[in-house]
Amino acid sequence: MMQALVRFSIRFSGVIIGLASLIIVYGLFSLTRSNLDVFPEFAPTQIIIQTESPGLSAELVESLVTQPIETSAAGTVGIKSMRSQSIPGLSIVTIIFNESTDIYRNRQVIAERLSTLGNKLPQGITPNITPLTSSASTVLGFGLTSKTRSLTELRTMVDWTIVPHLLAIPGVADVNVFGGKVKQLQVQVDPEKMIRYGISLLQVEDAVRKATGVRGGGYIENKNQRIVINTEGQSTTPEKLALVTLLHKNGQTIRLGDIGKVAYGAAPSISAAAINEESGVYLSVQGQLGANTHGVTLAVERALKELEPNLTAEHIKLHQGLFRPANFIEVAISGVRADILIGSVLVITILFLFLFNVRTAFISATAIPLSLLTAIVVMSYFNIGLNIMVLGGLAIALGEVVDDAIIDTENIFRRLRENRLLAQPLPTYQVVFNASMEVRTSVVYATFIVALVFLPLLTLGGVAGKLFAPLGLAYIAAIMASLFVALTLTPALCYIMLGNAKLDDTDPPLIQFFKRIYVKVLMKVDAHYKVVIATSFILIAIGLGTLPLFKSQFIPALHEGHYIMHMTAVPGTSEQESLRIGKKVSETIRKIDGVKSVTQWVGRAPNAADTFGTHYSEFEIEIGAISGEEQRRILADIREELSGEDVDRDGDGVAETGFVGVNFAINTFLTERIEETISGYAASTVINIYGQNLDALDSDANNIARILNDIKGAADVTVQSPPGTPQLVVRLRPEKMAQLGLYPTDVLDNIRAAYEGVPVTQVYEGNRVIGVSVLLDLEARDDVQEAGSLPLFNAEGKLFRLRDVADIVQENGRSKILHAGAKRIQTVTANVSGRDIDSFTSELKTRLNSELTLSPGTYLEFTGAAEANAKSREKLILQSAIAGVSVLLMLYIAFGRLRNLLLTFANLPFALIGGVIAVMLTGGWISLGSLVGFVTLFGITLRNSIMMASHFQHLVDEENCVWCLETCIRGASERLPSILMTALVTALGLLPLAVGSGEPGREIEGPMATIIVGGLVTSTILNLLILPTIMLHFGKFERSVKFEPHAG
Repeated sequence: MMQALVRFSIRFSGVIIGLASLIIVYGLFSLTRSNLDVFPEFAPTQIIIQTESPGLSAELVESLVTQPIETSAAGTVGIKSMRSQSIPGLSIVTIIFNESTDIYRNRQVIAERLSTLGNKLPQGITPNITPLTSSASTVLGFGLTSKTRSLTELRTMVDWTIVPHLLAIPGVADVNVFGGKVKQLQVQVDPEKMIRYGISLLQVEDAVRKATGVRGGGYIENKNQRIVINTEGQSTTPEKLALVTLLHKNGQTIRLGDIGKVAYGAAPSISAAAINEESGVYLSVQGQLGANTHGVTLAVERALKELEPNLTAEHIKLHQGLFRPANFIEVAISGVRADILIGSVLVITILFLFLFNVRTAFISATAIPLSLLTAIVVMSYFNIGLNIMVLGGLAIALGEVVDDAIIDTENIFRRLRENRLLAQPLPTYQVVFNASMEVRTSVVYATFIVALVFLPLLTLGGVAGKLFAPLGLAYIAAIMASLFVALTLTPALCYIMLGNAKLDDTDPPLIQFFKRIYVKVLMKVDAHYKVVIATSFILIAIGLGTLPLFKSQFIPALHEGHYIMHMTAVPGTSEQESLRIGKKVSETIRKIDGVKSVTQWVGRAPNAADTFGTHYSEFEIEIGAISGEEQRRILADIREELSGEDVDRDGDGVAETGFVGVNFAINTFLTERIEETISGYAASTVINIYGQNLDALDSDANNIARILNDIKGAADVTVQSPPGTPQLVVRLRPEKMAQLGLYPTDVLDNIRAAYEGVPVTQVYEGNRVIGVSVLLDLEARDDVQEAGSLPLFNAEGKLFRLRDVADIVQENGRSKILHAGAKRIQTVTANVSGRDIDSFTSELKTRLNSELTLSPGTYLEFTGAAEANAKSREKLILQSAIAGVSVLLMLYIAFGRLRNLLLTFANLPFALIGGVIAVMLTGGWISLGSLVGFVTLFGITLRNSIMMASHFQHLVDEENCVWCLETCIRGASERLPSILMTALVTALGLLPLAVGSGEPGREIEGPMATIIVGGLVTSTILNLLILPTIMLHFGKFERSVKFEPHAG
């Protein structure tokens, strides 16, 4: 088949060149239409069920809402795990499914199960499935402030103008809104007037409901018309509602305005926001699953630009760019693109210097754009957009894609030159065909072996698999495309461009120079081969011995130009207090050189999947597209300022008090999203404690946190569900209520109306809907001591106080109750700073085993990036070993001799030495990306070894050479140009990526490139010096063992 394909390509070379041109055009077209993102989609197949439960404590939310939902969903086919969080007023249940399941079918099944809950949930509580969002979720964060408009007016503008406009944009899943005040039409009842007129809150509710209700009037139909009855008269303003009659008593009409204040007010707040210390509204736009993050960002920005004139006219300031993930996408993509372009220029330069012929350099170089664009077409077919992992795979393949063409072109060029010297030269067509087929089988074997080496990346699984599979797929697609180019376009171009061209009789000058030196060095190595081989094995042993000394991490720190900081105060901290502390924090951070803006949001957004109370704040710290070194400096400065120690913030020599009693955790956005995907928390180390007794869980969690804080490198240690949130507990006395003629639900309804506010109905202002609520006036509502004085009326209209039928005490309750697998858990999280995560986790486990005594009925589980790193590393090594066995089988088919096969593998450990040195020179950190770099390096090294060994076999089989020193030197010298070119073009192609390691967008591929470049140095030395020597003295090449170069 290969013979036929090569023969066709030479005979119909014009057709092949035309098809190649079409592929390039279509590839460029696909390139312009590809989705742009930083990472591939890495989130699991999951469903989040969000259930608002107004007025319920965390304990009641757990028992009345969360547990029924968990029970309902538990039997669904395909569920991998389930976790939940119950906080006052909210339940969040997260269900993770097996990757093989269909997310849309899963959502349908869960929705059907939720619909069967019916009366199992408290009245008025309905679970909702949150919209499908992308892995990164947020596509843009922006804010609104105003010097003249109130927070209520700002929120009204957001809810009824901006959010609907943004939701209409394709790719926008949701808009989370923080801060502002939601406008309500409120009846704020004065308790004293309730008593004076003998009117209960429930009577007020009934009157408001009747006054604001909307009813259809039907129609009147006569002989030729149907006339719709449109009813008006609804009380839609405070003035109208205040005139509504409550009752007539003793000849007096009592109206709603007589028992309190009827006015526009703010609904109970669950969030607040401040932009650069100025109160406002912060909006976080969420992208749909599979949407083009960069494209959606640009669309949202265009929409905001359309709205900006209206906002300006309303004296509202629009703060754009508070959080823009697209900045990192643009920097990362453009950076890696530039590295590929620079690498391509370096590759072409090397090709010309070595081949010293414009035509041969051009033929070899055409493989670069054609192979890379073909790979992009393949990625587009699989609906994989352009991201730094895909571009990284293409960058790593840069040297490899030109390798096949180099081998083919160099061999054809050499054979054409030799043919010109013959007395009876063969036809050009025959020479090109024979020369191409001479190296074809070995090239095919080498290419498929490299692809086999990369297969483990495609089956890695989990977050690591989703991140690195596109890199592996891009690499395999590129080298397979380069193989096809070498089979078709390269012979066609050689036939057209070299067939009648003037060819030099000698090697190019640079190759002549290298060959003269190479032959001398190879002779000296052979003369002392025992010493050389022994030295090589010693170096290999040293390299292997240093591996355990390296520091491990899941992925390197990302430099996104933006940091997310969490601030957690004591549970029960009010919204205003969190804003007050946050203002000081924001002022402190904004003084740091390089910080552009700081945005704080407190609490949670309505209908979002977050479970944060008012004691929790998140800060969006924007620093922009600056160097990795500058970003690390800013992060260190922020950590120092917020360390809790006394710091001279003003530079006046006087140390200000640190932020004592407040916990901070800071990280980059994508790092947090990856960590949250792995464990559910934005932390690298996560410890779950399972048990039923909450007090026991708290005790164990606090002990673990104490041990963590005592371990070097521990940072941001947090107990995720801290106890101690203040509660006012109202315990009804049934016997007293029965005696006074009160029902428990009546009492509870009165309490809820008084303090939560009952959303009775809605009124309409044009297309805007405004809730109508009944509650106590602010003065009575905010006085804890007056809670017992809440008026209650029985059916006879007799007055009682809440204290008459209930015991009222202040206690500490739960701020959050966590479940995993429908079991109660307590979770402790921590980040690791200044040391590798593996050694940290090992020390932590040792300390816990020796110092921690768990409460009866509790047990531990470790999750987080540390565990994911270990599992991914083990799986990658295991699958690489399986791939290695497959490579051995393929090599055995190629060589037919076990001895030559094993000698070919001798190059791999030597390649390790260069990779190890590269790791040592760059700080000694090993990440999952670094392991992928070693896998890539082994594939490239093995390929070069195969090409050397196969050429030795060719000389014996096809040119009747006897295997000896002369044949070895000849074969090695003939392979010298292609091996040197392959090594140099691969190394120089990756050099820009390696040099930029640690810069934005290169954090993962940079270490990979560094390892490959370092390993190529030592593996090339071995390929050129050690491998021929080993093959000469220990290999066996005989004509009895046929290596079939022309087999198709």
